[in-house]
Amino acid sequence: MALNYVWIAFFIIAFIVALIKLIFFGDTEIFSNLINGMFDSAKTGAELSLGLIGIMTFWLGIMKIGEQAGMISVFARGVNPFFSKLFPGVPKGHPANGSIIMNFSANMLGLDNAATPVGLKAMKELQELNPEKETATNAQIMFLVLNTAGITLIPTSVIALRLASGAQNPADIFIPSLIGTFISFVSGMLAVAAFQKINLFKLPILIFFSFFIGLMFLLYFGLKDLPPDQMEKVAGLIGGLLIFSIIILFIVYGAAKKINVYNSFIEGAKEGFTTAVMIIPFLIAILVAISAFRTTGCMDYIVGGIEHAVAFFGLDTRFVPAVPVGLMKTLSGGGARGLMVDVMQTYGVDSFQGRLASIIQGSSETTFYVLAVYFGSVGIKNTKYALTCGLLADLVGLIAAIVLAYIFFG
Repeated sequence: MALNYVWIAFFIIAFIVALIKLIFFGDTEIFSNLINGMFDSAKTGAELSLGLIGIMTFWLGIMKIGEQAGMISVFARGVNPFFSKLFPGVPKGHPANGSIIMNFSANMLGLDNAATPVGLKAMKELQELNPEKETATNAQIMFLVLNTAGITLIPTSVIALRLASGAQNPADIFIPSLIGTFISFVSGMLAVAAFQKINLFKLPILIFFSFFIGLMFLLYFGLKDLPPDQMEKVAGLIGGLLIFSIIILFIVYGAAKKINVYNSFIEGAKEGFTTAVMIIPFLIAILVAISAFRTTGCMDYIVGGIEHAVAFFGLDTRFVPAVPVGLMKTLSGGGARGLMVDVMQTYGVDSFQGRLASIIQGSSETTFYVLAVYFGSVGIKNTKYALTCGLLADLVGLIAAIVLAYIFFG
C-alpha cells in the first residue's frame, strides 16, 4: 500500500512542478522532456528485466538441482539457529532458509548477478508459505528489508571507478563503506524487528553479529595493505571461487544422489524464464514514476532545501553535494553511480565530496528497485511497512556515511 501512495505522489508532484515551470517560467519543453524521459525509462525497465532472463534461467536451474538433491536443506539446517529467530514464520529446514543465506552471501561479496536470482528464488519459496498471496508476510518483509540494507564486504565497483578516475588511493573508502553498510543492515533489522516485535537479544543472533564483526576485522587486516588493483582481483577471485564451487557442489551432490541433474536444471530454468518476464510491469511502473520525478527537477529542489537548512543552523555544508547520490540510490543504482562520477569530476576524486559520494554508493542499496523486483516477481501488491523500514535503513546509512566521511577524511 505504501508503494502505491509513493507511486501516485511521484506523478502528481511531477505534474504540478511541470505546470508551474510552463506557466510561470515559460518552459515549453518541460512536458516533452517529461514524456521522453518516461518512455526511455519504460524501455530501460523492459531491457533490465529481459536482461535478467539468461542469468535467472541459469541460476534457478542450478538451484533446482540443489533443491531436489537436498543440498538446500543442508544449507537451511546450518543457518536455522540464526534465521529461525529472524524468520519465525518459516518452518525449520524449509528450502527458503538455504536460498536466503546464499542470497546474503552473494550480496556480501558484491555479486549482484548471483544474488538477484537466488533472492528471487527465496522470495518465491517464502510465497509458498503465504496464505494471502497479494499481501507480504512478515518473513518476506524482513527478507526484503535486509536486502535493501544488504551488507557489502568489498565495494569492488566503486573502487574500480575511483581507480579509473585517477584517485591516489582508490581503496581508501573501503573501511568507512564497510562500517556504513553494516550500520545500515543493523538499522533495517531493528526497524523490522520493532514492527514484528522480534527479540534480537538472543544467543544465535548475538553470535552472528560477533562473527560478522570478526569477519570485517579479518578482511580489513587481510586486504588493507594490498594495492587497489590487487584488492579488486582478490575480491573477484573470492567471489568467483565461491560461486563456481557452489555450482560444482550442487551438480556433484545431485549426481551422487542419483537424480537426473540435467532434467532438474531444465525444470528450474523454466521457472527462471517465467519469473524474469513477470517482473517487467512492476519494474517499468516504478522506473517511469522515478523518471517523472527526476526530470521535473524535484530532486534538485530537495537537495537545495537540505543545503539551506544545514546552512541555517551554521553547520558545514560540504557534504550536501554528495547527498543526491544517497537519495538517488534508493531509486536507481545506475543513476546513483552516474551522480557519484559527476561529483568526483566536479569536486575531485580525492576531495571530501568525492570520497563521501563513493562511501554512500558503496554502503547503500536501491530500495525501490529491490522492492519492485522482489515483490513483483511473486505478485505482491500490499507491501505493508516494507518501504518504510527500507527507507529508514537508507536514511540511517546515509547519515552514517556522512559521519564516517568526517571521521576518516575530516
